[in-house]
Amino acid sequence: MITILSKIPNDLWGASAYIFSKYAPLFYFGAKNTLIIALSGTIIGLIIGLGIGILRALPVYDYDSKLKHSVVKFIRFITSIYVEVFRGTPMMVQAVFIYNIFLPVFKNAKLFAGIVIVSINTGAYMAEIIRAGIQSLDKGQNEAARSIGMNNFQTMVFIILPQAIKNAFPAIGNEFVVNIKDTSVLNVIGVTELFFQSTTVAGIIYRFSDTFFVTALIYLFLTYSTTLILKYVEHKMNLGGYDGPQSQTTPLIKAHYVEKEKTL
Repeated sequence: MITILSKIPNDLWGASAYIFSKYAPLFYFGAKNTLIIALSGTIIGLIIGLGIGILRALPVYDYDSKLKHSVVKFIRFITSIYVEVFRGTPMMVQAVFIYNIFLPVFKNAKLFAGIVIVSINTGAYMAEIIRAGIQSLDKGQNEAARSIGMNNFQTMVFIILPQAIKNAFPAIGNEFVVNIKDTSVLNVIGVTELFFQSTTVAGIIYRFSDTFFVTALIYLFLTYSTTLILKYVEHKMNLGGYDGPQSQTTPLIKAHYVEKEKTL
């Protein structure tokens, strides 16, 4: 231990370079787990958010039955509780609570526990992102789709969701970047992500400032490179609003409106 400490330079950059070169495998392992948790949690959270966002944006018309009105109100109430609870409480608190509640299920699978926790938390944010994306679209598209014989499910899958996801992609990508940083709170349940590994290294050499400077640079590299990739994808998708038909049914809707205008 004394030999290792004596080899560490006194300046910040020199010490950081030495620490990274000496303990690179630990940092690499932690960064790998961080990306696994963030990516898996974002994808699963998006799936959860899609389901809840669709349920919260279910259209209800005056001519629908009272039973449908009641069911939709109940669904919106339950999903609102989920969204508000997980958006209104810190992920660290959620991690400790969920991990200890389901401890017999998780056992020693802490990486799996971390993915579950991040997914549930992300799902609440994704639900609001998807709901906002759906509600930002012109309501006339629902009416046009129904006029050509499409039911609510077909309208949502083939008309609404492709546009909503496309318009919400920047927010979805931002949630992934946020998750890369927020995985650090999972160290409270012993998940071996980047922050946990950094505390291990700092505890070995007793150089906390230098060690966490390395950690900060790694987080910055992960988030910045991810941001660049997402911007590239956005550019390729030509985001900035819905600029063309995304399914074979959309031209039919446009044709329906054109024909209707001609008859007026």
